[in-house]
Amino acid sequence: RNGIMKKAKEISVLCDAQVSLVIFSSLGKMFEYCSPSTTLSKMLEKYQQNSGKKLWDAKHE
Repeated sequence: RNGIMKKAKEISVLCDAQVSLVIFSSLGKMFEYCSPSTTLSKMLEKYQQNSGKKLWDAKHE
């Protein structure tokens, strides 16, 4: 897990990219990384807009 978190940070810096990573362990513990220039909510909104996939209804926000 630590290796992939480190790579996510490196990609964010080296590629000047916005990166979000969410990992759930086998015990259900959550780990996350999000580029400092954004938030997970903004990344998910951007994903929804660009993919055309509806992740949630506006009424649930």
